[in-house]
Amino acid sequence: MFLVSVVCGMPTATKAEESLNLYVDAAILIDADSGKILYEKNADAPLGIASMTKMMTEYLLFEAIESGKIKWDQQYSVNDYTYKISQDRRLSNVPLREDGSYSIRELYEAMAIYSANGATIAIAETIAGTEENFVKLMNEKAEEMGLEGYKFVNSTGLNNADLQGMHPANTGASDENVMPAKSVAKLAYLLMKDYPEVLETTKIPKKTFREGTSDAIKMSNWNWMLPGLVYEYEGADGLKTGTTEFAGHSFTGTAKRNGMRVISVVMKATNANGEGTYEARFDATRALFDYGFAQFSKEELVPAGYKIPKHETLAVEKGKEDTVAIAVKEPISMVVRSSEKDLYKPVFTANTEKLEAGVEKDTVVGKVHLEKTEGTDYGYISDEAAEVDVVTTEAVERASWISLMFQGIGSFFGNLWNSTTDFVGGLF
Repeated sequence: MFLVSVVCGMPTATKAEESLNLYVDAAILIDADSGKILYEKNADAPLGIASMTKMMTEYLLFEAIESGKIKWDQQYSVNDYTYKISQDRRLSNVPLREDGSYSIRELYEAMAIYSANGATIAIAETIAGTEENFVKLMNEKAEEMGLEGYKFVNSTGLNNADLQGMHPANTGASDENVMPAKSVAKLAYLLMKDYPEVLETTKIPKKTFREGTSDAIKMSNWNWMLPGLVYEYEGADGLKTGTTEFAGHSFTGTAKRNGMRVISVVMKATNANGEGTYEARFDATRALFDYGFAQFSKEELVPAGYKIPKHETLAVEKGKEDTVAIAVKEPISMVVRSSEKDLYKPVFTANTEKLEAGVEKDTVVGKVHLEKTEGTDYGYISDEAAEVDVVTTEAVERASWISLMFQGIGSFFGNLWNSTTDFVGGLF
């Protein structure tokens, strides 16, 4: 039996949120499996995203590989643009030879591990011909994903001023990519949901680019929360850092513990003195991870076969029975605070007010989702509540023609009687 009761857990939960003390312009934490939002702060404000941009480039790359448009072993020949950008060691880069040729896989690894900007532009050109065309694909994909408040002007997340006058046409000389934390989290959520293999690369702490050649360069992952790096965090295996003067120190992180995975986004993180540092973004991320794993767990809130109060049956026309029993088909599980699992109630939405016989068992008649009875519920990253089907638990056969005839006669005289009594009652 599913019970809904009110418990006195809200003050503790509120204190837990307030104690995060995040020094960031925006932040969000979500459950990576369902997209349930566990915490947010200023998550709808468009802000600079810097190299977190590369998650969109990664998505479009995986999509192009999946469709057969390009291949991992396909070679890219360096041009003047990618050569010059890759030689700028003020930026994150692996220097590319002016006359060099590189496989898409090694360019991807340089992008995902070391945030190499020249390599990223090379991937964009391979997919779309030019970075300008690739930016169009980025914005189109963002719209398709349902992201909000986004603006992509290049494939890397650099400020266009760093592109030595070669920035994509129809973008400003000092433009930079922007997106709210909520949209960044949704992008990360979709990337990991559609292409989970991305974590096989983002979890690599260190790797040598072109190992065994004269071009060999050691790459240390900018995600310093990975195993063996300076801010190591148990279970961390992705996803993408971002740093520019405009965006500050930002980071989209993900970690998994005890079967639960979370995704966090922190934007323009600072220390207590207001100084933007690498440590600040990882401290903020650690606080979000700790909060998620300590305060939340996945709970079964509605069991399979649960009968919704006041909606245990649905009317049936022309059947041997007047009603049919209905119930929730599958259990509903949700990541919730342990102290709040009794604050959610099932809400039924019917597809129809009645069915016509014969009705088969397991006919879908509606949906049920959970709503919180008190306190803040941030909803889902895609604004869609987790819901399951409500189905018939038995079959109802169609009544015989004789039964239907008597039902019709009974209905006729019943309606006639009601009309008569209404008329007589109206006289008085």
